[in-house]
Amino acid sequence: MNVVVPAFVRRFRLMGLLTVVAVYLLILVGGVVRSTGSGMGCPDWPKCFGMWVPPTDVHQLPSDYKEIYTSQRVAKNKKLALLLERLGFKQVAGNIFAHPTQYIETDFNATKTWIEYVNRLLGALIGIFVFLTVVFSASYWKKDRTVFWLAFWSWILTGVQGWLGSLVVSTNLLPIMVTIHMGLALVIVAMLIYAVDRSQKGFREVVAVAASPSLIFWLWLAIFLTFVQIIIGTQVREQVDSVAFTVGYSNRERWIEQLGSIFYFHRTFSILLLVVNVYVVYRLLQLRSKQLQRLAVGILALVGTEIMAGVTLASFAVPATVQPIHLTIATVLFGIQFLTAVLQRRATKVIPQATYPRVVA
Repeated sequence: MNVVVPAFVRRFRLMGLLTVVAVYLLILVGGVVRSTGSGMGCPDWPKCFGMWVPPTDVHQLPSDYKEIYTSQRVAKNKKLALLLERLGFKQVAGNIFAHPTQYIETDFNATKTWIEYVNRLLGALIGIFVFLTVVFSASYWKKDRTVFWLAFWSWILTGVQGWLGSLVVSTNLLPIMVTIHMGLALVIVAMLIYAVDRSQKGFREVVAVAASPSLIFWLWLAIFLTFVQIIIGTQVREQVDSVAFTVGYSNRERWIEQLGSIFYFHRTFSILLLVVNVYVVYRLLQLRSKQLQRLAVGILALVGTEIMAGVTLASFAVPATVQPIHLTIATVLFGIQFLTAVLQRRATKVIPQATYPRVVA
């Protein structure tokens, strides 16, 4: 028997999905920012060269703009370093000023400035989307409060993410800041995916599957390994940026050979990731749930595509067009794995039909 899905459920699902898609789009655009070297296209935050609408020509800036924004960044970082020292993170505080580009201001480039500015606009749009997700989740306050809190804390973390973005700029792309920024984005994605899935509880057919603690273990192991691989990949990306900066963004065919051991570890780690995911896919395909089977095929396709992208980067002089794709596919893989784990857990116990009103509001 078909269940009439209430309007508030449909509204929340649509808003949640739009937000998740927007987050992934932001990750893709962020990858474009990094691959084009536009991370410091705007030397300040939240404005860009002190303007809400960025300049298009260097003549719109004062002649000493480099000195102005370098001094502003250093002053902000001194306050940040002092706060970190008080919190006990002395090494991180020291790394801020040990970073080789701390006192270097890049030349104005209109294209890079606007690439970074579009990235920021999209980030602001996501903030609005997440806020609307919280608003629509208010309908679940009495029905399933977990949905509301997931949306609410996603909104809070999105604010923290914006603050971290300002620190990424002020520290001139300090590696640890970029890594934390990426890790938090994955946490937000997972929270939103879980909120959207949980909001549909009782309003869709769930095919029961046999409980399998070992499959749950392997699923979460795959998720963890993917998370770790993305973080390692962020570190590799930092090395690529450092090499590119050192050689003036020329001789791309020589970049790979100048990377450190973290790159080779990242490459070797992908083998472990492949083996674990292939085994997980094999186990999922044995289940009678077509939904889980489709997700299994998706996981395998994403892993294969991700490996091909990695091989392309390593073999063809780190093409800039492939870099953001490589990152985005990895984060999508993480999201699909997480959704699979959530759905597999739900399928092990058939959820009874909800007692919500069965009329369209």
